Amino acid sequence: MKTKFNPWPLGIVFAFVIFIGIMTTAVFIACAHTDHLVSNNYYEQELKFQDQIESAARAEKSGATLAHDAAAGKIFIRLPTAQLAQKLSGTVELYRPSAPGLDRTLALTPQADGTQTLDVSQLAAGAWAVRVSWNAGGKNYFLEQKIKF
Repeated sequence: MKTKFNPWPLGIVFAFVIFIGIMTTAVFIACAHTDHLVSNNYYEQELKFQDQIESAARAEKSGATLAHDAAAGKIFIRLPTAQLAQKLSGTVELYRPSAPGLDRTLALTPQADGTQTLDVSQLAAGAWAVRVSWNAGGKNYFLEQKIKF
């Protein structure tokens, strides 16, 4: 008596091998993926968020402005001249959400008329956030604007 070849056992084994291969590939890809946090100390920054909201409201009331000209590759910062008479210190942060390695921090050094112009023509094209924070007269101020080059 001749037996017929039954393909079901081979098909089941083949299906399990393909399934295990796909799952192994998915696990390998998931393990190799690197996640970039927006910031390394995001939790500490979240706790200080209310202070930032108050600083932003204070900056808006003071009349400070932040503008950019994408064609010229310039960022214009204007602070109230009354704050210049006080002890003023601050920073300008150029923040790139998609590439943390491109972030830059510059000193805030306004001229006598309260303006500071930054040449950003050498920055990589894409979305940036410009954050200006300063302290004048013991009060903190904060401006932020999202720009695209």
